[in-house]
Amino acid sequence: MAELEGLEFGKSDFVLLDEVTMEQFMENLKLRFEKGRIYTYIGEVVVSVNPYRQMDIYGKDTIDAYRGRELYENPPHLYAVSDAAYKAMKRRAKDTCIVISGESGAGKTEASKYIMQYIAAITNPSQRAEVESVKNVLLKSNCVLEAFGNAKTNRNDNSSRFGKYMDINFNFNGDPTGGHINNYLLEKSRVVQQQDGERNFHSFYQLLRGGSDEMLESFHLQNDAAAYIYTREGTSNNDRSSHKAVMNALGVIGFSEEEISSIYQILASILLLGNIQFESDGENVQVLGQEAVKHISELTSTDPDSVTKSLLFRTVATGGGEVIEKGHSEQDACFGRDAFAKALYERLFGWIVSRINSIIEVKDYNPVLHGKNTVIGVLDIYGFEIFDNNSFEQFCINYCNEKLQQLFIELILQQEQGEYQREGITWQHIDYFNNQIIVDLVEQPHKGIISILDEACLSVGKVTDTVCLDSMDTKLSQHPHYTSRKLSPTDKTMDFQKHFRIRHYAGDVTYSVEGFLDKNKDLLFQDFKRLMYNSSNPVLKEMWPDGQLSITEVTKRPLTAATLFKNSIVALVDKLACKEPYYVRCIKPNEMKSPVLLDDARCQHQVAYLGLLENVMVRRAGFAYRQPYARFLQRYKMTCEYTWPNHLMGSDREAVEAIVTQHGFQDDVAYGHTKLFVRTPRSLFSLEQERAALIPILVLFLQKVWRGALARSRCRRMRAVYTIMGVYKRFKVKAHFWEVERRFAGVRTTADYGKSVDWPTPPAALSQFHNITVMLHRRWWARQIVKNIPPSDMLEVRAKVSALTALSGERKDWGVGRAWERDYLTSSGFIRVSKELKNKDEFSQILFSGSCRKVNRFNRSTDRSLVVTDKYIYKLEPKKQYKVLKKVPLDSFTGVSVTSGVDQMVALHTSSQDDVLLCLQRGELSPNQDRVGELVGSLASLLIQTCCLQVHLRVCRSALQLHMRGKPKSVTVETRAGQTVADFKKSRDGFILLVPAN
Repeated sequence: MAELEGLEFGKSDFVLLDEVTMEQFMENLKLRFEKGRIYTYIGEVVVSVNPYRQMDIYGKDTIDAYRGRELYENPPHLYAVSDAAYKAMKRRAKDTCIVISGESGAGKTEASKYIMQYIAAITNPSQRAEVESVKNVLLKSNCVLEAFGNAKTNRNDNSSRFGKYMDINFNFNGDPTGGHINNYLLEKSRVVQQQDGERNFHSFYQLLRGGSDEMLESFHLQNDAAAYIYTREGTSNNDRSSHKAVMNALGVIGFSEEEISSIYQILASILLLGNIQFESDGENVQVLGQEAVKHISELTSTDPDSVTKSLLFRTVATGGGEVIEKGHSEQDACFGRDAFAKALYERLFGWIVSRINSIIEVKDYNPVLHGKNTVIGVLDIYGFEIFDNNSFEQFCINYCNEKLQQLFIELILQQEQGEYQREGITWQHIDYFNNQIIVDLVEQPHKGIISILDEACLSVGKVTDTVCLDSMDTKLSQHPHYTSRKLSPTDKTMDFQKHFRIRHYAGDVTYSVEGFLDKNKDLLFQDFKRLMYNSSNPVLKEMWPDGQLSITEVTKRPLTAATLFKNSIVALVDKLACKEPYYVRCIKPNEMKSPVLLDDARCQHQVAYLGLLENVMVRRAGFAYRQPYARFLQRYKMTCEYTWPNHLMGSDREAVEAIVTQHGFQDDVAYGHTKLFVRTPRSLFSLEQERAALIPILVLFLQKVWRGALARSRCRRMRAVYTIMGVYKRFKVKAHFWEVERRFAGVRTTADYGKSVDWPTPPAALSQFHNITVMLHRRWWARQIVKNIPPSDMLEVRAKVSALTALSGERKDWGVGRAWERDYLTSSGFIRVSKELKNKDEFSQILFSGSCRKVNRFNRSTDRSLVVTDKYIYKLEPKKQYKVLKKVPLDSFTGVSVTSGVDQMVALHTSSQDDVLLCLQRGELSPNQDRVGELVGSLASLLIQTCCLQVHLRVCRSALQLHMRGKPKSVTVETRAGQTVADFKKSRDGFILLVPAN
């Protein structure tokens, strides 16, 4: 690579420095920056300096120059490390990740965008539409997340105020198939307050500057950011064009017009919320001006009174379960308003990320069908921050950077040196600072700062930030990286009961403890959550699922903001650790955003805490490439006559030595216990070139041999096929009969008479014969079963079979599992009346009798008794000595309707009289008996015997249709616990009858 750039541009790889000192490192870095060379290597690590200007080094020609090339073939560039990660993923089917680190303003966000653009440009050579769609969503998501997650700070005009890690999924062809975005710790406090000279999130200004007059009018906004308390700081010239780009990106990603409108309605609500003011008359607090409340209510699709109530009152449940309303003080009302605004924006941002994920995530992926799914991860997360006033957000951000620096140390420095020691490679140990002690200071259970914060948040009573600081001073007083004014009384740069200081790997940072507990608790009154959950806007309702909890419902205390953030960062580090990492280390050259100035002291500080000098030393003393002997031999054995196709040496190491010796770079390698180490990439490149030249020759040779083998095998196979086919056709017919005889040899003596025996699949010639044989066996089996049933049970069996046929499986529970008593009226009065009716009407037997409730056309229900005989159906009055109220001859009976539910509702249809609507009462001793099936079975078996084919049975899934006095009625049956049979109400088509659940 050195030969590709003249010496006037300095060394393109810091490993090539004459001496590894801070002076030479900075001299080379400054020379390259002044010459417009903003990228420099440390082995495979790219050091990037923010140029603070547009550079013409990212076009299509540049992409083509780096595509498929090795790192050392072109000058240093982001595209080179992107291509290296992509090739490692595609060639070795190994997950990779690109970690972009550096402080705020160093150019991390721009670097991540260029990496995404390069990956999108080199994939999908066949221009498949679905792959192109995935690429568009991945690229456009950057635009949307920047608008809603970035803001102007004093150090950076486009500072990421959240952390982003994106996984891009690739299929076996190397084309992107989807992705997933994780976001970390949105700086939501910026919504309500910004430092002097800084702005709120870009999205607010883009809406105010770029929104059309019609949009702003519908949102009750005006085109002036200064009119709103949350956006007092100035706008930017590109807000209007950025708004158009974001709107277009949302459409390309797949957001509907309703969702886009809801997003900007929520932004407008937050702006209007910030302008709400309160006044107090000493006892009560009122909202100044109800116009803004009405507008917020309209934009959030909520009730204006509910909005006002949520702003002024807090509904709480006492220990005894009593619900009371507690009025806010003016200060509490302002706090609640700001907390509501922050939560609205945070949940909006989280919903946007989850909505993008739902579009781009890989769904229904089957590795067997689609090949192995590999991943490239791109991490763009906030850099190390030191402000004049460092609060909870800076504490979390700097902790995140400590974790990432620890990962870098473990993967690049610690693991590298550990591997050399394990493999027995001669090595000079490089000292480096391990920041594990700082990480433990923050996250160690029971002792770390986060644990102390959580204990303070969970403590009962009034616990202030000052009390929490005292607890930290007590528990961490002996820690070498922690101090405070109480522990260092002479240090006047800190205030008593306000500041504490952590000695980070990037320098000392003084934090103000004010607001730590409130931000860690992340309190938001439940009233606001319920208000948003009850919104008629489906997007808002989806964002606030916790609003469905009732006031008195006790829930588990949620995790604190710091613990949630710690857990997510630990998960992120674990995810990165299982991938092959590639690093981009970004450096901020100056604080004035000048394209020509490189501040030596500022840059030296960044080089020191990023550990770049130690990285150079490790790379300089180490080896660029290492591979186990077996894998190295497998890949390059065709380049040596002694190892192709298989070597006869004593071990794989000896075979690898033969390859190295034949190519003449034995002075550029070292032999470990299990691996070969290659010092410079040039040696590996020469091997790759020779292998690439030999592969086509080997492929042609293999194709020639294999095609001949296939042709000879095909000829032998065809000869055998024709011989076998002649015999096999006859054999299949005989084999089928033999198999049937074998399987059914002893079915007469089995309990199920061969019902469980599987029939063999017949050949095509015997398919019709097979169907006839199966039918004959089924009839024989049925005869064997039926002849074993006692004659006394045959009536019940016939009734159950008739019910099963009539109901056709449409009613789940119809009493088939119990014995059918048929006659449930056993009182002496009924026995006397039944004898009289039998003598009078001359029927043979009672098929069914039981108590019921009859419902008339006026929706009234009364107790009745139902008797079904072989000639008549009787409706009796049990309270009047079973007086006959209705007698329906079977020849005028036209059908019966039942429902598909568990109720006991039955409709009897006649041709000459009104239909009868009955609810069969369940037995007192067996309240769960279902008697509908028994009634249906009795009727169906009788009708089959008398051949009354004109009678029908219908199972209704919606409503029962009746005819009363010549008018149709529609009855809908609902089952509710605790209701009586007579409890019903009017409906549009008739009436709804409510029956008991049991």
